[in-house]
Amino acid sequence: MESTPSPQPPQAAPQPLPPLTQSEERTWAMFAHLSILVNLVSGFLGLIAALVIYLIYRDRSRYVAYHSLQSLFFQLVFWAGAGALAALAWVLTGLLSVVLVGLLCIPIALVISLIPVAALVYGVVGAIQTSQGEDFEYWLVGDWVRPTLIEQ
Repeated sequence: MESTPSPQPPQAAPQPLPPLTQSEERTWAMFAHLSILVNLVSGFLGLIAALVIYLIYRDRSRYVAYHSLQSLFFQLVFWAGAGALAALAWVLTGLLSVVLVGLLCIPIALVISLIPVAALVYGVVGAIQTSQGEDFEYWLVGDWVRPTLIEQ
């Protein structure tokens, strides 16, 4: 004897997650800015961390979306970009050292090498300010990101 399957009741559509509380917003914004510290160990995973925070919380908090996107762009420009520029400066300095001109490039290469270090400090400043509930905007990057979030 075959049994007929009973009809399944229609499943309700999943409910959207509630917006974040102000405390949760500050915490996740702080984590987005601190994601730059992950780069010290991995070299680039801080970018992934900021991107993941953005993708998870962009619909639940414009504040977290703004700060995580800022952190992502900031890391792309001032960590990855400046790191590549510093590497290029040192390679050029090394090559030009053969003809003695490169020795004059050493101070310039040293200054360029400090840009990623300054980016780390700037990221920590952003984390501290957002954890205290203050708005934080990276120089140049904040202006790039703000129109993206306003259009959503």
